[in-house]
Amino acid sequence: MIPLSVPCFRGNEWAYVRECLDTGWVSSAGKYVEVFERNICAATGAKYAIACASGTAALHVALRVAGVMPGDEVIVPTLTFIAPVNAVRYLQAEPVFMDCDDFYNMDAEKTLAFLAEETEQRDGHAFHVKTGRRIAAAIPVHVFGNAADLAALSEACRTRNIRIVEDASESLGTRYAPSMLGGRHTGTIGEIGCLSFNGNKIVTSGGGGMILTDNPDYADRARYWTTQAKDDAIRYIHHDVGYNYRMTNMAAALGVAQLEQLDAFCEIKKARFEAYRDAVGEIEGLNLAEPPSYAHCNHWFHCLQIDAERYGTDRDGLLDRLNNAGIQARPVWHPNHWQRPYRNCRRWRIERALRLWETTVNLPCSAGLSDRQFEQVTEALKHG
Repeated sequence: MIPLSVPCFRGNEWAYVRECLDTGWVSSAGKYVEVFERNICAATGAKYAIACASGTAALHVALRVAGVMPGDEVIVPTLTFIAPVNAVRYLQAEPVFMDCDDFYNMDAEKTLAFLAEETEQRDGHAFHVKTGRRIAAAIPVHVFGNAADLAALSEACRTRNIRIVEDASESLGTRYAPSMLGGRHTGTIGEIGCLSFNGNKIVTSGGGGMILTDNPDYADRARYWTTQAKDDAIRYIHHDVGYNYRMTNMAAALGVAQLEQLDAFCEIKKARFEAYRDAVGEIEGLNLAEPPSYAHCNHWFHCLQIDAERYGTDRDGLLDRLNNAGIQARPVWHPNHWQRPYRNCRRWRIERALRLWETTVNLPCSAGLSDRQFEQVTEALKHG
């Protein structure tokens, strides 16, 4: 089976993890956690980085740091992995689902229209006129490594006191063009951002996540809550409810070694994207989705779009063909406003997300994908 997306270990991973084992520093104490945090700051330009046990843990704490309270509403995309939506519910808040744009990201224009038409300002906060709930935050997700259009959206949210919590789990290495948001890294535009280092990400620590912020108070709160809210670690005094969300030293060691190769991985991913684009361009009814021109993309995932009438089969038919040929391919996520826990939640003019969900297949995209494996995939696309 040619896998969809698996890690590529070819650097200092063994040496750094072996050091943890040799020294006994394998848990949440040890030098590599702090080294990983510093190196992520250097890679993204964030002033502070707080390592977490997972990307979902990072989202949970980031939303709490941003001030999301029970009964609040949080604007989320329907087309994304379910983690940021679940994190909203962890805090007993309510998601409001938004449509996506052509790049699979939360539609900025529709979100602006929702804010203009469906909210009002009271006491310095935005309230949803139909529910009376405060809209505390928005979670734009940089889907598949594509930078979300945050220029106008971030300003509109700022003026309404809506915190932007960026989910940059899939976009480490993606930066805006200098003419767009000053060339900054995704995850550093809003008040707080989150990364993931799950096994299928461009850089992995086996599991793990990171909170990014330029706000020292946010950083202090995030570090406090992710380490069980210790007010006196010697005497076990806790003045608040915290979480066991700290990343382990072994995971961080793996992440440090992987991060050293980020630029190389991005170059490999870009070259493979271009090769796929050229090969797919010769096949009637298939198209490889392009990233937005306003950013330099990490090309984490490659999205094949299918015109079923011209190609001769639809998404599910192609998925069956590829998987039967030993090629692991996947559809994009089931729209979250259709998921059972969220069917009764608010949504806003969702249209494009349904079309892209129906017509998109993710192709194998590992950094270690061989030329032979690539040829097998493209031949299967040509001949079924």
